[in-house]
Amino acid sequence: MVLLTAFVAVALWPLLAAPAAVEPRYGSFVEWPAQYAGEPLQPLALSAVEQRFAAQFPGAIARFSAGTRAVTLRHVTRPTRKLHPAADCYRGLGYRIQAIHLEQRSDGDGLQRCFVASGHGVDLRVCEYIEDAAGQSFSDNSAWYWSALSGGSVGPWRAVSTAERL
Repeated sequence: MVLLTAFVAVALWPLLAAPAAVEPRYGSFVEWPAQYAGEPLQPLALSAVEQRFAAQFPGAIARFSAGTRAVTLRHVTRPTRKLHPAADCYRGLGYRIQAIHLEQRSDGDGLQRCFVASGHGVDLRVCEYIEDAAGQSFSDNSAWYWSALSGGSVGPWRAVSTAERL
């Protein structure tokens, strides 16, 4: 009986979480940073695939160039499973993912998950992390999700993914 109660409690946990943040009345405008790692961010258009995903995404998505890197920023105000790892996106686009590892971010403010995406005649070095409003950083999307859902991480959150040719 105790085990059954524990399973029911775990199953209902997401429903007992604090209510999702309400989007402000003025819409979902996000002020993106002007630079990344000392490089100015130049806006890029979302691809057709990214536009279809963004239409269903519970937040905002923007792409930029920063020197030799492409930078994708995703902004969310509530925990969501749609903020998934970049490796999933690259796999879905036909890339082979290899050499997954953690490394220190260039700004020294935490770890990021990096991997090599090979496909379509190119090898890309992709790195990503999620940061919350308090500056706490996550290199694992699942760890971020459960921390955000339980109130251990406060939003809004920004996911940062970078890609550059090897």
